[in-house]
Parts: sequence; C-alpha cells; structure tokens
Amino acid sequence: MRKIMAYIKLTLLTFAFSLLLLSAKAQVIQQVQAGFSTYNHRTIEEKIFVHTDKDKYLPGEVLWFKAYAVDENDHKPLNLSKVLYVDILDEHQNAVIQTKVSLKNGMGSGSVYIPVTVINGNYQFRAYTNWMKNFSPDAYFVKKITLINPLKSPDAPVKESTAAFHIQFFPEGGNLVNGITSKVAFKATGQNGSGVAVTGAIVNQRNDTVARFNALRFGMGSFIFTPAPNTVYKAVVRMGSTKIIQDLPEVSQQGYVMKLEDNGSGQLNVTVTSAGNKEGNVYLFAHTRQAIKAARSETLVNGMAHFTISKNSLGEGISQFTVFDEAKQPVCERLYFKKPVQQLLIAANTDQQEYNLRKKVNVRVMAKDLAGKAADAELSMAVYRVDSLQSLDPGNIFNYLWLSSELKGIVESPEYYFKNSGADVNEALDNLMLTQGWRRFNWANILANKPVSFTYLPEYTGHLITAKIVNIVTNLPAKNILTYLGVPGKRVQLYTSKSDSSGNLLYNTRDFYGPNEIIVQTNSLIDSTYRIEVLSPFSDQHSSAELPKFSISQGQLTAIQEHSLGVQVMNIYSGNHIRKFSDQVVDSTAFYGKPSSVYKLDDFTRFTTMEEDLREYVKEDNIVKTKGKFHIKVLSGVGFLFGDPLVLLDGIPVFSMDKVMTVDPLKVKKLEVMPFSYYYGPSAEQGVFSFTTYKGDLGGVELDPHAVVLDYEGLQLNREFYSPVYDTAAQAASRIPDFRNLLYWSPEINTEDAVSFYTSDRAGKYVGVIQGITANGDAGSEYFTFEVR
Repeated sequence: MRKIMAYIKLTLLTFAFSLLLLSAKAQVIQQVQAGFSTYNHRTIEEKIFVHTDKDKYLPGEVLWFKAYAVDENDHKPLNLSKVLYVDILDEHQNAVIQTKVSLKNGMGSGSVYIPVTVINGNYQFRAYTNWMKNFSPDAYFVKKITLINPLKSPDAPVKESTAAFHIQFFPEGGNLVNGITSKVAFKATGQNGSGVAVTGAIVNQRNDTVARFNALRFGMGSFIFTPAPNTVYKAVVRMGSTKIIQDLPEVSQQGYVMKLEDNGSGQLNVTVTSAGNKEGNVYLFAHTRQAIKAARSETLVNGMAHFTISKNSLGEGISQFTVFDEAKQPVCERLYFKKPVQQLLIAANTDQQEYNLRKKVNVRVMAKDLAGKAADAELSMAVYRVDSLQSLDPGNIFNYLWLSSELKGIVESPEYYFKNSGADVNEALDNLMLTQGWRRFNWANILANKPVSFTYLPEYTGHLITAKIVNIVTNLPAKNILTYLGVPGKRVQLYTSKSDSSGNLLYNTRDFYGPNEIIVQTNSLIDSTYRIEVLSPFSDQHSSAELPKFSISQGQLTAIQEHSLGVQVMNIYSGNHIRKFSDQVVDSTAFYGKPSSVYKLDDFTRFTTMEEDLREYVKEDNIVKTKGKFHIKVLSGVGFLFGDPLVLLDGIPVFSMDKVMTVDPLKVKKLEVMPFSYYYGPSAEQGVFSFTTYKGDLGGVELDPHAVVLDYEGLQLNREFYSPVYDTAAQAASRIPDFRNLLYWSPEINTEDAVSFYTSDRAGKYVGVIQGITANGDAGSEYFTFEVR
C-alpha cells in the first residue's frame, strides 16, 4: 500500500511539475505576443510607391509622378498623411530638388522641372511623409534616376580601387557557433552596386579548404559550413582575375543556430541548435506583416529543438521567424518569402501595332480581379520612347509593395522572383532573404513594453510648419511664447502657435499651395527679445543604400543628342504649355469665418487718414489716444471689449495701433470686423479687424524689424501635361517640329473610356506603363508596346 501511495505522490508531483513547465513556457509566449500586439496597436506605418513617367531625364524636361500611400500591413490606400515630401539627392546625399505634394485618400501627383544646373550622374528620387520620419529612412521610397546634362562634360572616370568588388557573409539566423553546421549566405557587388559572379573557398589558418561556393544569381549564393574550435577562417574570393581575401563573421563559443528548410510537403522545418545550453526551452515566433502567424515553444533535447510550421498558416509576402531563449531574448532571426497571388489584373491594348507620325493612338485599359470581374482601381499611365538611352523602367508597384519595400537596400531585378519559377528561383529567393537586412523594428523596444514616442506628427489636415524660438539674451529656448505666422495676400492665411518647454512651434496650415512669402513674429509690444527660426520640413536622415557609378557608353551619345534636341524644341515652341498650372480650388474663408460686418471703402467717401475713416464709418469701434498712443476700443453687443483687437493687414498682424493709423486708406479695398472676443488656437483676441488692400502687398506698411520674413514653398500647384492634337489635316501639316519622347502621362486613368494621344515626329519603339491599386490593397502593373514609323 505504501508503494502505491508513493507512486501516486510521485505521479502527482511529476504532473504538477509538467504543468508548471507548460505554464512557464506559455507565459513566455504570451508575453512576446502581448508585447508584439501592443506595439502594433500603438503604431501605424505608411508605405509609399511612386510611379515616375520614366527614369532618365535631361535639363528642361519635366519629371512626372504619381504617389500611392498605403498601410504597410495590408497595402490598402491610407488616408493618414496629406503631404508627401520628394527629394532628389545626388551621390553625396545633397538635395538638388525638393518639393511637397498634396495627398488625398492616399493618392497624390506632381511634377519636377529639371534645372540646367544639374550635373551628370545617378540620383536618388525619394519620397516620404512627415509621419514616416519617425521610423528608419530605409522605409522611404527610393528610386534611382539618371540626369544627363549635355552642356556639362562628364566627370573624369575615377580609377577603381584594388578591390573591384565587395562581398558580405550572412550566417543563417545571424550566428556562427563552434561545432554547429550552418548555412552561410553571401552577396558580392561590383563598383556599380550590382551583383557580380564570383567563386570562392573558405580556408583555415593551415590553408586547408573547408568549403567552396559560387554565386547563383545577382552575386548571391550560399554554402554549408561547420566551424571548428580554435580555428580561424578566411574567404578567398575571385571575380575573373581579381582576388580578395576576407575574414568570415566572428565564430562564437556558445549560442544558437537556426536552420529553416522547406520539406516539400507544404511545411517548413525549423531546427534550433544550441552550444552550451543542452536543455531548457526555446520559443519560435513568426509573423507576416505584423500579423502573428505562429507562436510555439519546444524543449531542447541534446541541444536541439524542432518546429514544423505549415506554409498555409503564413501570410503572403515576407514572414519573419524569430527564436527566443528562456530569458525572452531574441537569439536567431531569418526571413521567409511566400510568393503572393496577384489579385489585380491589368490589360492594355492599342488599336494598332504600328502608327505613322502624328497619328492618333487609342488604348483600351481594363482592370479585373481573378474572377474576371471589373475592378475599380486607381491607375496611372506613361507612354514613352525606348532606345539606347531610355529602356523600360523596371519600377513595379506589385513587386515593390510585396518585396523591395520590406527589405533594406536595393533589391536588384525584383521582377525576376515573380515572373519565374523553379528550384533555381526558389534558391535565389532564399539567398535574397538571407542577405537582405530586415527593416521593420527592434525587438528590445517591443519587449520592454514602453509607450511608443513619436517626434513627428502625421499631417492629417495639411502641411505643418515647424519653428524654434529662443531668447536672444540667454540664447535658451523660450517657452509659452505666443507667435503668429501669416501669408501676406488677399486671402487671409494666419496661424498661431505657443512654444513648448523646448521652444518648439507648430503651425497647422490649410490649403497652403504654391510659392509664398511667410512672416513669423511675436507681439513685439510685449515680446521683443526673441528670435524665431523656421525649420526645414524635409528629412535629414539617409539610408545606407549607395548609388551605382554613373557612366555613358559610346552607343548612347546619339540618343542623348536626339533627346537634347527634342527638349530644346519643346521648350522653344511649347514653353508656355510646360509652365501652365491649373488653379487650385481652396477654401478662401478666413480663419474667423463669416465676418459680422464688411466695409467696402469704395462705398464711402474716403478721408485722407485711416483714423478718420474708422471714426466716421465703422460703428464697432471707438478710436482713443492715451499717452500719445492710439488704441481701438471694440464695441460688442455687451459693451466695449478690453484691449486692442487683432488687426490684420493682408493677413499679417499689426500690433501697433499707431502703425495702423498710418495705412493709406486709398490703398485699402475693404475692412472685415468681428466685434467680440475670439479664441484662435492658443490666442485670445479682443475682436478682429482685417484690412485687405487692392494689391495684397501690405500697402507699403513697414514690418516689425523683429519679424522673420522668408520665401516658403507650399504644396505643389498642378502642372498640366501638354500633348499636341492632330485631329485635322491642317494640324498634322503644322511646320512646328514635334520631337516629344514622352507621348502621354496621366496620374488618373478612366477604364470606361479609351485613352487617346498622338504620336510625334520621332519614329521608334514606344512603351506604355500602367501602375495601379484597388481600395482593398490589390496592386498590379502592365505594359504595352507599339511602333511609330
């Protein structure tokens, strides 16, 4: 009986201990899941794709583009930011062109005129929002464009260094550990940034070869390698006759190694091997675009743990697998790609395959889903000539959203992984996953479960202008100082901001378009010891991606001459059309809404001074003079308000009532009056008197010397794309030359009607490129070709 009772106690203890272990394992998984979910709830990230009309330009040309802003997780158009920032950066990360574009419902379009001052070279066209500045610049949209200036000689070619290529090694999971077999991927790139074909061997200090390798595709490949204790390894790599010798990544004495394999039956086998820890638990966490797909725990047996994950449980695109140890520390990580099914199918057909010069081209564009039903999609289209200089632009919204945007650096020829299939493609894709850095987030920030702090706000209603204010005596940030930012003109655009403890100022503008002059100031009657600096809204962060070296082949010179001639002809004969912008529809109502009274001075017999006009015609005021200073007492419905009103002259505050009285009434068109206390942001005003001059130029009134006056570019005005029409014989017979290489551009395509345009005087092969996305986040791309003879 005692033996039976002892056995029962032992069984219960074993069961209780097992439950305790299971509880501890479940707790770790739950903590990781909870931290991850909390981070996702607190964080939303945008992703930008930009369709440019082509990728090579000469000075005098216009670069046209359409931007698609989507949710990073589901690719649905995201109506968060209302402003897109565009930089064109040279090889030294210096901005040569910067502009701002309006976004609406995640869509926006714009243009950039290429100036004659640019030098020959490859440039980065990058786009981002203010909100995206909170995250890594690797998340910005970046595309290589080439600017060629025929008026400037190319720089002398730089003599290449001894190392004609560069190679990096990436152990699977991140670690090399003594005695544990690992897959090691590598990536070799030439001086132009593209992958190069290399062969190599891994040798130890005795010069014994322990592994050999060669690049499979785009300079990438992998090999199997087991490092031995107390051994030093080097890689001997050859590209043609060039050889380099390089150290392998450091080998650890203890740690974890991760191995992921497709078992061919719809499952992934993940093996975790540990050196030093032969027992204990490890945890595998997998997610696809921040949606949790797997969270498992296993016990190490003789230093090994095995996981099996169904591929059906993973989402399409890139999934991240992370291994945690018992201390909840991430110890291994790698990426896996599940090829997505393209849900948006775009078709485009011309009514002919060949056209004569100056003939009409009709293109029928259709967008359908997989079931063949018409799909409502946002589409943009460009049609341009291809030759030895301008080839088919490889930019593709589908490839970018699913692959390139998820990885650090530039993915070479991403279309290869989508258009092809087979064992070689799968191996090349796996090498890509092993060699490209992950750009999403840092696990330490997630597991700490600290509130996420953001430096930059989303521009949800319009462009945010930021500034800093300091005390000119102490040179320290000034807090709680009320400031005013105005845009002089006939339309009242005034914004207020009170500085925070760090002296930061924030002005939330509305319908702020085109080139402007802004005036920023404090009320100098009470705050005259401060200096305000308006900050640039453009990002000063840069990704680590490098531009390939610029070069021009002898065979491209003729094409450059033809392009240059075409650009000159376009600017000479159609310059006015190129510089034509459409009027922007904006709300012209002032911040105070409909005024209580409007006094149009043309309706009255004007006096020679503003004092007399105000005394005689404006019923809501009483002009008084105290201690030699003018004051305006505002009469509201309940009596006189305390203090002077906010007086605006063409939208700019004038704080001295003496200066108001010097305004020439003959230059003033109207006065709008709000005769009651008005609260605008942090400011509390005792009424508003808003004067508008005929010219919107402040009527010659001098500004306060402490005010900051500077030119400030608002959101872009919409430039109109110009394309000649040859409907009649007379138009077709026009003697004005037409050497256009870009026949058509539109950021919005209507699939219900045929798209029509006319060929130019340039014969050759033309390509049309269409990019688009649906409200559900289904993206697609298509191109078509035709000949002009």
